[in-house]
Amino acid sequence: MKIAFCYPGQGVQQVGMAEGFVRADEHYADMIAEATKASGVDMNKLLFEPNDDINITEYTQPALVTACCIITDALLIAGYRPEVTAGLSLGEYCSLYVAGAMSFEDAVRLTRIRGKLMSSEVPAGEGTMAAVIGLDAETIGNVIKDIDGCWCANFNCPGQIVITGKKEAVLEAMPKLTKAGAKKVVELNVSGPFHSPLLKGAGEKLAKELENVELSDLKIPYLANVSGAQVTDKSQIKDLLKQQVFSPVKWEQTLYELEKMGVDTIIEVGPGKTIAGFVRKTVPSIRVIGVSTPEDVESLAEKLG
Repeated sequence: MKIAFCYPGQGVQQVGMAEGFVRADEHYADMIAEATKASGVDMNKLLFEPNDDINITEYTQPALVTACCIITDALLIAGYRPEVTAGLSLGEYCSLYVAGAMSFEDAVRLTRIRGKLMSSEVPAGEGTMAAVIGLDAETIGNVIKDIDGCWCANFNCPGQIVITGKKEAVLEAMPKLTKAGAKKVVELNVSGPFHSPLLKGAGEKLAKELENVELSDLKIPYLANVSGAQVTDKSQIKDLLKQQVFSPVKWEQTLYELEKMGVDTIIEVGPGKTIAGFVRKTVPSIRVIGVSTPEDVESLAEKLG
C-alpha cells in the first residue's frame, strides 16, 4: 500500500472543523493557541463559534490550514505516515507541513498574509472566476484566447476547468463557452480573480514574506500546484509558492503523477469530499478515504484493510 495525504483548498471550510480533536486532547488545544498567536486571529472563535468571517479569504485560509494540520497531527500520532503529499491551492501549505518543510506556525502565519494579499490586490467586484463543466482544456483555451483578461485557473479533473480574470472578461467568456459545448458554466462565489496574472503583485509581496521563513529539508516529496510534479529540494519551495498565487493549479496533472508514483490510497485530510470527486474522474483506480473527525481516525485501520 502506498499512501498519499492530500489536502483540499478554499471552499470546504465550515464552523466546527477539527473541534472534536481540540475538545478531546490538550495537544490540539495548544495548536489552536499557537495558531491564534501566529495569525493574530482568535482561532477558537473563528473555528468553533457561529460567524461569517470564516468565509472571508484572509480568515478562511489560516482557519482551514489550522484545522487540517490538527487532523494531520492526529493521523501522525496514530501512526499513519504518507509516502508523498499534495494540496489543492491553499492545501499546498498543509502538504508542506506534513512533509516537514514548513512549521505549523509559519503555515498559519503565511496563509493569513496570503489571504490578505490575494483579497487586496484586485478591488472587490473587479475580478471573478467560473467553473466550466464538460469541455477540454484545448477548446476552452481557443474560446478565451482572444478575450483580454481571461485565463484558465484550475485544471481540476477531466471535464472540469475553472477560468479566472477580470469580471467583464469572464462574463463575456461564459456564454461563448456554453456555445462551444460546455454542459454548464457557473460563476463562483469568490472575492477575486485567483490564480490569474492579475495577482502577480500579491505573489511578489508574498515572496518578500517568504524570505524571512526558514524551511527544513523535505522528509517526503510533495507535488507542487504550479508544475504537478514532485519536489524534493527545499530550495525550490519559495519560488513555487510565489508563482502559485498567480499561476494555474495543475491538479489533474498532480493526480496523474500520484498514480504514476504507485499511490493506491489517498487520505483526504480535512472537511468535504472535493479531492475524492476529482480522483474519481481522473484516476479512479486510487481509493480515497476522508478523515475529518476523531472517529474517522479511529476507523481508518479497518478501512485501510
